[in-house]
Formats: sequence, structure tokens, C-alpha cells
Amino acid sequence: MTAKVRFAPSPTGFLHVGNVRTALVNWLFTRKTGGHFLLRIDDTDSERSKSEYIAAIEEDLRWLGLEWDSEVHQSQRFERYRLAAEKLRVQGRLYACYETPEEMDVQRKMLASRGLPPIYNRAALKLTDEQKKKYEAEGRQPHFRFLLNDEEIIWDDLIRSHTHFKATHMSDPVLLREDGVPVYTLASVVDDGELGISHVIRGEDHVSNTAVQVQLYKALGFTVPQFAHMALLKTKEGELSKRLGGNDIRALREAGILPMAINSLLARIGTSDAVETFLNLPALAEGFDFKKFGRAPANYDVAELEKLNEKLLHQLPFAAVKERLASPSPIRGEAGRGAQHGKADSNPPPTGEGTIDENFWLSIRANIKTLSEVRQWWDIVHGDISADLSHDDRAFIRSTIDKLPPEPWNEQTWEQWLTAIKSTTQRKGKELFHPLRLALTGREDGPELKKLLPLLGRDKVVESLSL
Repeated sequence: MTAKVRFAPSPTGFLHVGNVRTALVNWLFTRKTGGHFLLRIDDTDSERSKSEYIAAIEEDLRWLGLEWDSEVHQSQRFERYRLAAEKLRVQGRLYACYETPEEMDVQRKMLASRGLPPIYNRAALKLTDEQKKKYEAEGRQPHFRFLLNDEEIIWDDLIRSHTHFKATHMSDPVLLREDGVPVYTLASVVDDGELGISHVIRGEDHVSNTAVQVQLYKALGFTVPQFAHMALLKTKEGELSKRLGGNDIRALREAGILPMAINSLLARIGTSDAVETFLNLPALAEGFDFKKFGRAPANYDVAELEKLNEKLLHQLPFAAVKERLASPSPIRGEAGRGAQHGKADSNPPPTGEGTIDENFWLSIRANIKTLSEVRQWWDIVHGDISADLSHDDRAFIRSTIDKLPPEPWNEQTWEQWLTAIKSTTQRKGKELFHPLRLALTGREDGPELKKLLPLLGRDKVVESLSL
């Protein structure tokens, strides 16, 4: 059987690295096995689900190179959930409950005070028809719970191995809210069963959901899929959330982080494989194996991501960045088309005259941490430079102008110029190089001057040295 998986984000916010790790692992598994990757938009919550978030989710996945094979929206499947609920009613597995949130809160506190788990007491099963009519006359609308069978719930998890729960230690889950809207537990099972999902790969925070859903799959006559529950991502601040600044994919894109830097990190943290850079997704998929995943929380460190990004940039050929460097938009438009092949993204277009060519890219790439820094060096080469230099340094700099070799210039020009300067000055080391770099770039670090000099050209160098 061909494996079929689903990534199921709720369109209530932007994707963060925790979401993306789940999407990535699902995608890598299907590409390794020749399976099918379904994007399921969990938009049953009409108040919080937004169309702009759906568009953002799709755009971010494409930018990362995580193309999907099919797509469904839960908001278009309410009739399927209604029919499933009716089937459970007929079986006697779905029952009406009339407790208010306040009453349920009191019940949980009473159980906690006695040191007992907060399990629903099934009081609704004892209600008479008259009592139900009385509640409804008071304006109470029932919510509906799934009646769990008293049995051991067991499955062999692809990451957690043998996993079991006692149904008696769990509450009958709510499947339908008071307004009739199905909750995740029901909708997800119906979708998995009807759409042929063979593997459910998600975070270990869903393990208790899985225990309930195993019974629900069986009650609805569906084949129970295989499960793989990944340990959650952790940061120094604690568990990730959509509100944790700097870890949503949009923020990382805007900061100039490459899609394959994100993919390379998220695919390897929490596994026995070392984190390393990959130029494309197919190469990353080759080494995918659930056996490599550990049970300890996977530590996500944005500093590690930045280092990977820098390493990846230094490897990229000009062909991988050419399109993005010439793009009029750093975020919209062609986002992610080349992500599987290592193409870069998220770079503001350069200012100044001309177009970035391969020579410029190869000259500066070893000194940038994000693609957005290309613009800074383009402006340095083509714009005006302001340097804070002492009177003595300025006098020294002006004295070097007549030592400049004639054009054409190449990487040997810098040494030729230095040799000529050294013959007429007592300066050496930092005292010699530092003022020259400041005068030419306005910065104390950056690409080697032997590479920058030909990019600047003689006229620009003379102009900078004369200021």
C-alpha cells in the first residue's frame, strides 16, 4: 500500500518552526517511500480561521519546497462529520451532556481535591428524558461525548515503540460542541478514514488524543493508521508557540534565512544524525528513518540556524541566487520555486547601478550571514562611503592615490598597490591596512580587499581616497 500522510494546520496564525518540523517530517517520509502528501486545512473554527492565514500557510510551504499532492478543507466536509456522528448515535456510542463549563470546572476541582484524575463521571448517561427536556427548556444546548469502551488501547508507535493506555483512566471525549460543530477528535478521524491516511505523524502532545481516536476509528469502521509521535521542539524559553517572536517562518524569511537552512536543521534535530547543511530536499529525504528519532525534546536554537544559514550561503553557486537577487520582491511572487534545488530567497533587491553578476557574488558570499546582506555590500561598492578617520590617517590615505596601478585590475592589484605603498611609508600591519579598509568600505570587516578592489574600480577608489 502506498503511504499517505497529512499535514493539518489550523489557519489561526502563521506557521512557526514547530508546525514546519511536523510538515517537513511528513513530507520527507512520503518522498522517501514514494507516498502521498495531503495538506488538510483544519478550519472548522469559523471565528478564528482566516483566509489570509490559509494563503500564508500555502505560501510558506511552497517557499520551503514542501509541495503537496492534494488539499482538503474541513469547512467543506461538515456533512461527512454529521453522518459519522449519527452512526455513533445509532451504536449508542454518542450521548448528550448538559453540564455547563462552570459545572464541569467544579467537578474537576472536586476530583483534584481528592487526588483523583479529572475524568468525566458520565452523569449524563443517567439522565431521564424528563430531565433532558427540563434542561432544554432552560435553554441549555447539549454537547455530545463519545462513550469509551473499557479496554486496553495499544499500538506500536514508529517512534515511541509499544504504547498503551487504559480507557478507564480517560474521560469520554467531547465530539460535538453545543453549536453542533465537530471538534478535532471527530473531524480528524473521519478525514483520516475517508481519505485513506495510512500514517499519522505528529507531536507527542497528541498521544492521549491518539488513544481515544484508536477506538473512534474502529467504531466508525475505519482502518487504524500507523502512528509516529515526535518529541516536541524546545527553546531556552520553553515550549514553542505561535506567539513566540522570531520563530514564525515569515520572520525568518524576512531576516534572510534560506529555506534549506530551516529544512536542514528541523530534519535533523531530535535525531541521531548530526546537523549539517543540505542544498536540496531530495538529498535530505535519502537519509530519513523513524528509527533515528529520539524521545527527548528536540532543542531548537536560532543561533544554530544562523550558523547553518551562513554555511549554506558560502556554498551556493551564483545560479542558485541569481533569480532572487534580481527579484523585485523579497517575499511575494516566486517564493520557494527553487527551494528543492537549493535556490535562495528573501533578499531585498540591490540599489545602485548595474546588476549583480557572478563575480560580485563570489567575491562577497564568504562574508555574509544572510542573503539580505548582499544589498549592504552592493551599496558599499556602488554608493558613497563615509569613514571616521583621523587627520593623520587621511593624509596617509591621500598619499596612496598615486601608487594605484593602472587598470585593468584583478586580485593581484591589491598586492601590487601595497608593495608600492610600503616603499614610501613606515606603516605596517593594522596601522597600514585599517585606514585603507575604512576609507574604501566604511567598515572594519568584510571581504578580502584583493577581491573588493576590482569590484570598486579605479575611479571609485580614487574618489573614496580623496575624501
